[in-house]
Amino acid sequence: MRNIIGVILFLFLSITVHSQNYWQQNADYKIEVDVNERNNTYKGNQEIVYKNNSRDTLNKIFFHLYFNAFKVGSDMAVRLKNGDDINTRFDVDISELKADEEGFLNVTNLKQDNIKVETYLSDTILEVTLAKPLKPGDSSIFTMDFNGQVPITIRRAGRDSPMGVKFSMAQWYPKISEYDYEGWNTAPYTGREFHGVWGDFDVTIKIDEDYIVAASGYLQESDPSNPKLGKKSGNKRIWNFIAPKVHDFTWAADPDYIHDIYEGPNGVKLNFYYKNDPKIIDNWKAVQPVTAELMEFFNENIGVYPYKQYSVVQGGDGGMEYSMLTLVNYGNEFVPLVSVTSHELAHAWFQGVLATNEMNHEWMDEGAASFFGDLAESFVLGSNFINSIRSSYASYIRLANSGQEMPQSTNANRYKFNRAYESTAYSKGFVFLSQLRYIIGLDAFNETIKNYYNTYKFTHPLPNDLRRIAEQSSGILLNWYLTDWTQTTNKINYAINQVEQSKNKSLITLERIGLMPMPLEVLVEYKDGTEEFYYIPISLMRGEKKQPSYAKSWTQVKDWSWAYKKYTLEINSELESIKSIDINPTGLIADTDNSNDIIIFD
Repeated sequence: MRNIIGVILFLFLSITVHSQNYWQQNADYKIEVDVNERNNTYKGNQEIVYKNNSRDTLNKIFFHLYFNAFKVGSDMAVRLKNGDDINTRFDVDISELKADEEGFLNVTNLKQDNIKVETYLSDTILEVTLAKPLKPGDSSIFTMDFNGQVPITIRRAGRDSPMGVKFSMAQWYPKISEYDYEGWNTAPYTGREFHGVWGDFDVTIKIDEDYIVAASGYLQESDPSNPKLGKKSGNKRIWNFIAPKVHDFTWAADPDYIHDIYEGPNGVKLNFYYKNDPKIIDNWKAVQPVTAELMEFFNENIGVYPYKQYSVVQGGDGGMEYSMLTLVNYGNEFVPLVSVTSHELAHAWFQGVLATNEMNHEWMDEGAASFFGDLAESFVLGSNFINSIRSSYASYIRLANSGQEMPQSTNANRYKFNRAYESTAYSKGFVFLSQLRYIIGLDAFNETIKNYYNTYKFTHPLPNDLRRIAEQSSGILLNWYLTDWTQTTNKINYAINQVEQSKNKSLITLERIGLMPMPLEVLVEYKDGTEEFYYIPISLMRGEKKQPSYAKSWTQVKDWSWAYKKYTLEINSELESIKSIDINPTGLIADTDNSNDIIIFD
């Protein structure tokens, strides 16, 4: 056994130092917007108090104007036309939109501390040259007016969704770009993911009195006769929401919304907004207690949800997570509604609170939401989680063997094929966590997830942060795993090369064919009905996992050094007593060729 105590102490000190050196920017928003629902436009103003907590002096800042992606000639429109395969998430050809179908977002009268600044617009990015540099620790107040047009629903946001929701308003305001320890996040929006600055939001929405508004945050003053409605103001209503410590603000509105409130765990108010449509009402009623069960599952297995409300809102074009809210374009069938709700609710932890940069590390939140979303769904519906494991592994292995795979470290916009992006973010991200659980063991994995959440909540964690937490929780070094799995396309491929008798023992020669190493659990079944697991750690781990509960007999043997392609496993039984040998009996190693993983003797 290794000196695990020394390893754990080193890792603890490393994590402590990292936490002390961590910084992130802060942006507090005060937004007022007036909606013209007849022509699908809006105008407003906003004030942002921005603090530079970095160690760098900033001479420029940048804003995302996402709705400009929904214009003829936008980068997104061109990307969709020039892509190497069809992006099935887009049902509309942006290049053929009519003027009143497009989206746009314009900024005027932009000032820094009441001084007008120079701007340059490039597609969805507004570049701002500061009137005065922002030194480390400095703050500035940015004020601006803006106006926009809501596009037809194309990708996540827009008007007149496939299920008839009028407004799905995601990424609708001038949103300051994140500057963090990976630099400026200024990639133009082409339909992939987002990254935002933590802060407090105070948002006032003025809209026709017939509309019901669902939004991130907490509704402030409301109609005394109906506390679920905004304040009446002429023929309009004013909806004011406060959203503390979030990194985006989303809202939706429709005159036919039903608004139900369900009591969730720890006093969390669960809001459900859905169309008054007889075809979906029963399913939306039935999903409410299930959502409470899902939240309780995530609370117990990840960490406690930190806000006092969460809203499931019909809208958008599928399912998409936002702070305190998800947009869901489902309802005709119950199980798919549960599935998407579970996945998006998992994002309330993995993205809502653990706010990874989805442009650079999209697999971290999509993989985690897929893994824990499916796990929670199987728990509340009584389905078999193994089906999700098999599906995700199969999807990844198809990708790995297709020749289209790119490393998980690829920027979300840079994938050559949409299929490769989808499988990499969701399936390969799922498999990363599943294999991590296999490598370090169930108890250490559960501890890892909880420690990761508690250590990095309300921050922007990197892949290495998760690795360090897993190392601290398990005493196993994992740099090899993170590097090979996320930064390369190295494959896992092990095989049984040879089996032979040597005196009264059996010698099993194993071969590493792929470049990526993995510890093995070799299951030997005997003809008398007994079985034994032979655990082969790899030397790169510098540690071992505990005997898992599924292994009644567990024998740890010497490490397999990566430099050696072959390894001889010695079994103290004659070959004729063996029924079968399986080097991946759990199926938890994503072996890209399992045809040589098992031998069955007659």
